[in-house]
Amino acid sequence: MRTSVRAASTLLAAVLAGGLALLHAGPAYAADPTTMTSGFYTDPDNSALRWTAANPGDGRAAAIRTSIANTPAARWFGNWSGDVAAAAGSYAGRADSADKLPILVAYNIPDRDVCAGQSGGGAGSRAAYESWITAFAGGIGSRPAVVILEPDALGHESCMTAGQIAERNAMLRYAIAQFNAKAPNTWVYLDAGNAGWIGAAAMARQLAAAGVGGAHGFALNVSNYYTTDQNSSYGDAVNSALRSYGYTKPFVIDTSRNGNGSDGQWCNPAGRRTGTPSRRGGGAEMLLWIKIPGESDGNCGVGAGSSAGQFLPEVAYKMIYGY
Repeated sequence: MRTSVRAASTLLAAVLAGGLALLHAGPAYAADPTTMTSGFYTDPDNSALRWTAANPGDGRAAAIRTSIANTPAARWFGNWSGDVAAAAGSYAGRADSADKLPILVAYNIPDRDVCAGQSGGGAGSRAAYESWITAFAGGIGSRPAVVILEPDALGHESCMTAGQIAERNAMLRYAIAQFNAKAPNTWVYLDAGNAGWIGAAAMARQLAAAGVGGAHGFALNVSNYYTTDQNSSYGDAVNSALRSYGYTKPFVIDTSRNGNGSDGQWCNPAGRRTGTPSRRGGGAEMLLWIKIPGESDGNCGVGAGSSAGQFLPEVAYKMIYGY
């Protein structure tokens, strides 16, 4: 009898200890999708690949195909994606069949790009967004994936009222909860701007308010040009500030166009260069190509006359060589 009581007491202590450990560790996160796959997925329908297929005789095509089109990079999903559950599910499914890790960007929050306006749009209401992001997460399901959640969503708070910020934060927290519930093998990174935009302490505060505590981590430099070293230092500073909230987070850096760093301009600046291809490590948890080099930032800079997301072969070609 004494033995049974002792065993029961030991079991209870173990359960309690485990529960306390979980409380200190925070939410239970997804399994590591990078160990479930054999490298990053290359979108077989990316804009650079479509252009090279349509222009095989163009003198720039070979370089663009080799240096950009065949490099693993993200696919962006928004209100152009149609049935997002089917679109995300099909994309993640093709990657899974190839034993590769897909990078997906969720870009559909209401009043998207509210300050700059070059990529304006998004879901028409909070209810519409919550329905959309639920479908997005459900489409991925149990397949391994990386999701970059809503580029610019926090960086544009300066153009929003307190009420709008609170509603946006609620949507981001809801989105993170949906991925945790419906996509257990997905790592979600909440966008956190870049090294030249918002101070680290302010960004940490915004990340905490938007629920980054429930996400795997945060993303830096999406669609921008700051160097990996600059963003790595910034990410470390954000984490130093996040410690006051009781946690730190891994981060990823968009290296697709940061080979020559930033000249201070974000909208199609000249003289930029492609950066380190998608990989683990390198000053962050992962370096990722999130924006396809050659895709326009909008009607500005060397992309004058274009729309955001339009593939510009001359811009892509020059970005390969850095001029």
